[in-house]
Amino acid sequence: MVAPDGPKSRFVTNAWWILTGVAAFVCIVVIALAVGAMLFRRRPKRVDTEGGQRQVVVFGLLIPAVVLAATFALSVTGIAVNANPPSPDRVTVDVIGHQWWWGVKYPDAGVVTANEIHVPTGEPVRLRLTTGDVIHSFWVPQIMPKMDLIPNRPNTTWFSVDRSGVYRGQCAEYCGLEHAHMAFEVIAQPRAEFEKWLHREQQTAATPSTAEQQRGLSVFESSSCATCHTIRGTTAHGHVGPDLTHVGSRDKLAAGTIPNTFGNMAGWVANSQAIKPGNKMPPQSLSPDDLRAVVTYLQSLE
Repeated sequence: MVAPDGPKSRFVTNAWWILTGVAAFVCIVVIALAVGAMLFRRRPKRVDTEGGQRQVVVFGLLIPAVVLAATFALSVTGIAVNANPPSPDRVTVDVIGHQWWWGVKYPDAGVVTANEIHVPTGEPVRLRLTTGDVIHSFWVPQIMPKMDLIPNRPNTTWFSVDRSGVYRGQCAEYCGLEHAHMAFEVIAQPRAEFEKWLHREQQTAATPSTAEQQRGLSVFESSSCATCHTIRGTTAHGHVGPDLTHVGSRDKLAAGTIPNTFGNMAGWVANSQAIKPGNKMPPQSLSPDDLRAVVTYLQSLE
């Protein structure tokens, strides 16, 4: 959060530095007064309990009131400034929180993916946030402040990213056992690269090009995998788990829990509970040959 790459996160960071500076100043003054009182205290025979009201009013009431009013004004100003994007947004992204992964949709382009949000740099992006179960909270510290995903109450916000790069996001509202393993990535790229990615995501799944990939598709379609996951262009049309049409192109698996490698995917398909206990995907009883074929096929889906 102290290395912002967007206008909304930059305001939050600046406000944070101001509040930190005020708090540090007050802390230093209080410690200095306490040390001074210990080093230079006098021992009068009679303790004077009269007077001192002016100091109490000034330092205990007026100055704190001014500081709190100033910080409140700063916060309200930030809310007002960041309520609407500086220019019309060209990209709308729907984000749906689940236990414990993120569904991502681009309604204008008909694209569905999971746990990765691709956006063009330097352009306002409209976010529509909903949840499929409990309360979650969408947070990308380098880009934007937190916003909750509340059942039956869609929330709308926006953000913009200054530079190309990969930014980690995280659920910031405790939502159950695997809350800590509910991450996602915002991938900011130039407009041309974003359009290329969007066009690729609009395509249906690649046709298997080898015998093992064909076997993997057959096993996938005939197993319980197809009842929970969708691979567009096949008979798999499940909606319980993430869309896997282009899963081979994703950087991470299990909502940022593990890198997307052949071995990690094999372990995830075989027994995801060993990697992310409590998730909604049961172990798959596949033979070693079938497991290898399924993973080979899924890794080819780029």
